[in-house]
Amino acid sequence: MACGFRRSIASQLSRVLDLPPENLIKSISAIPISKKEEVADFQLSLDSLLEINNDHSRPDIQVQTKRLAEKLKCDTVVSEISTGPGTVNFKINRELLTKAVLQEVIKDGSKYGLKSELFSGLPQRRIVVEFSSPNVAKKFHVGHLRSTIIGNFIANLKEALGHQVTRINYLGDWGMQFGLLGTGFQLFGYEEKLQSNPLQHLFEVYVQVNKEAADDKKVAELAHEFFQRLELGDVQALSLWQRFRDLSIEEYVRIYKRLGIHFDEYSGESFYCEKSQEVLKLLDSKGLLQKTIKGAAVVDLSGNGDPSSICTVMRSDGTSLYATRDLAAAIDRMDKYNFDTMIYVTDKGQKKHFQQVFQMLKIMGYDWAERCQHVPFGVVKGMKTRRGDVTFLEDVLNEIRLRMLQNMASIKTTKELENPQETAEKIGLAALIIQDFRGLLLSDYQFSWDRVFQSRGDTGVFLQYTHARLHSLEETFGCGYLNDFNTACLQEPQSVSILQHLLRFDEVLYKSSQDLQPRHISSCSCGTQNTPNKRQSS
Repeated sequence: MACGFRRSIASQLSRVLDLPPENLIKSISAIPISKKEEVADFQLSLDSLLEINNDHSRPDIQVQTKRLAEKLKCDTVVSEISTGPGTVNFKINRELLTKAVLQEVIKDGSKYGLKSELFSGLPQRRIVVEFSSPNVAKKFHVGHLRSTIIGNFIANLKEALGHQVTRINYLGDWGMQFGLLGTGFQLFGYEEKLQSNPLQHLFEVYVQVNKEAADDKKVAELAHEFFQRLELGDVQALSLWQRFRDLSIEEYVRIYKRLGIHFDEYSGESFYCEKSQEVLKLLDSKGLLQKTIKGAAVVDLSGNGDPSSICTVMRSDGTSLYATRDLAAAIDRMDKYNFDTMIYVTDKGQKKHFQQVFQMLKIMGYDWAERCQHVPFGVVKGMKTRRGDVTFLEDVLNEIRLRMLQNMASIKTTKELENPQETAEKIGLAALIIQDFRGLLLSDYQFSWDRVFQSRGDTGVFLQYTHARLHSLEETFGCGYLNDFNTACLQEPQSVSILQHLLRFDEVLYKSSQDLQPRHISSCSCGTQNTPNKRQSS
């Protein structure tokens, strides 16, 4: 596979450069595949070579490149050596490339790319990934979709690479909103509606009580009192809250099942009410806690009173806040999991919040705060169903299934299926996810149903079609036919292009594992669609 070729190239380079091969392997990268012309397979950047040598003199790069290329020789592995702008390029013997790649694919199967030397020497880690995190007692909002699918991608990738991954769903199950909801249900709630359609009814109650609280100070005071009762452990208030929480999780589990997503732990802000008081005591003992004129407790992260660096950790009535509970949760998870890395997947609007949480952990004396990482993502704009602006994730899932069923019905070649609705939902979900993963996670993007369901191009629909087509070929010719193949028949540009994509797959996995961006994998998976007959060639 690619790592074997890299090692061979690195061995020859090490003799010329007097450097260990291990120091060179990760500097030898796959060349981006061109649709216009056949390119070499690997390249060594002279810039990366200078970094290895700590050479900051910046000699004439192109002169150095040519000198290095002249010292290298073709062999049984490398059939051609050339130079580009600041790079030495290596073309692999085409018959060897075909044989080695296909044999590796057959041997490793679904593990192909994961055994690469790019990953050797990387220690196996304990990784916690917190993602999705919907708000209890509310229907699953579409705004949580990106956190859910991105977090699941990161957890799957880390798990595939052999790390021990814990998936945590940290529910928004505490805070003043439950004061409002508890009061609202006591004023406007109906037991029959709660039993028949719990989250829809709670959503309606929440909207109504918010409106009332804005107009009536007495309602706002009742909500405040209800939340205080919750924090003090009032049995009646906690019983109602627990019921809302249980009904919510039941609904969420059903939606996660449709998405094919699972969690190892359902946690929540409520778990850390008492522990957040311990956090406040620790902050106070270290002289970090300051009281405002109104009685709230804050931490000045700048040390000089900069308003933008002040984080409120306790309300004037003594109740905890989101930041305090996040601090308590991080400390608890370190005690429980002893993680090497903890990854939070939320929208970019929470960037400052996590910066402050990590900074507070550090000044509290927790050096492991450096192991905490926030993966922010941008906003999806213009997601609408045919009925108008979308609010709830289930509406999106239903719309996906409906549109895909209509698409399938309009295509003459669609086969009769045992469960067309299930197939339509799976293809539609793949289409939605690939659309989401195409760009940088941090970027906002304009949603388009037409683009999601395009059957050609870098789309999930085309990816699923290709997958189904390959399975059909496998069934037709039998799984074992690839054990005996004629490499001479796979030398035309279309076949070589597919082999090059397979050759660089380990590098794609490596890039995604480093920057946690799924676009490397999604573009690699969908990136060969313009080469006709590629499925037959492979």
